[in-house]
Amino acid sequence: MKLSLFLRYLASLFLGGLLLLGTQVAGARELAAEPEDMVEVEIATVGVAGFGGPPVVLLREPGTQDVIPIFIGPNEAAAILHGLGGERSRRPMTHELLGDVLSGIEVTLERIYVDAIVDHTFLGMLELRVEGWDEPVRIDSRPSDAIALALYAGASIHVAPQVLEAARQIEYEGLDDQVVAALGITVTPADDDLREALSLPDREGVLVSDTRGPAAEAGMEPGALILEVNGEVPTTPMQFLELVRDTARGEDARLRYWQEGEEHEIELSTDVPPPRAVPRERLEEPGIQA
Repeated sequence: MKLSLFLRYLASLFLGGLLLLGTQVAGARELAAEPEDMVEVEIATVGVAGFGGPPVVLLREPGTQDVIPIFIGPNEAAAILHGLGGERSRRPMTHELLGDVLSGIEVTLERIYVDAIVDHTFLGMLELRVEGWDEPVRIDSRPSDAIALALYAGASIHVAPQVLEAARQIEYEGLDDQVVAALGITVTPADDDLREALSLPDREGVLVSDTRGPAAEAGMEPGALILEVNGEVPTTPMQFLELVRDTARGEDARLRYWQEGEEHEIELSTDVPPPRAVPRERLEEPGIQA
């Protein structure tokens, strides 16, 4: 009991310091756009700017054919790819640690914003909800850190219109054999080993590794093979994303997929599905890690 009380005391001290810092930092920079004017987006995947340039996270803007690239660092790129695959690192990375701390002291990361671009630098902000507080606490952040934290914590991501317009000018390319998410469906290449292990049919398509939101509610499960999107065959994860993007404005995306020996068809809205936190289980690691 004494240990439990001591840990709660430490948590309260940390929370007090965090809120004080948050209030000070939030006061130093206000949001550059109104929250209601921003567009909610979905993390699609990670790519690179130009040919062999710095990494970018690709954000799918619903209702358009646009994917918005935001510059990030190599560590954040790796973290986002792991998160899209439903994995956590063997030892907590900084954003995972912060997410676990917030959860432990009952502070919720509800939203993150990418609200401005100044001198070719993207600006971001965290929006925290504290139990018993009427107003949220907003803390200035690098967008790369904020997006990685949002993925693991299950927070929504919102981008200002001026940022969307500026980011559209950035040229990017996808990575080979990457993990891609759209419509709440995460897909990977269906290589020969996976086809054999999962007894997949000898047909072109991409393998479903995770589902959430309406796709999961409709019955699609990990291990399914997506055969068509809007009548076209996705042969790579990036092509899956492109076919989803090509869905006509105001229409649902039509998917045909194979699952457990049967073919199914579903229609899904191109709206951003509800966010979901990455499971807290970590990859197994033999030996001792610092």
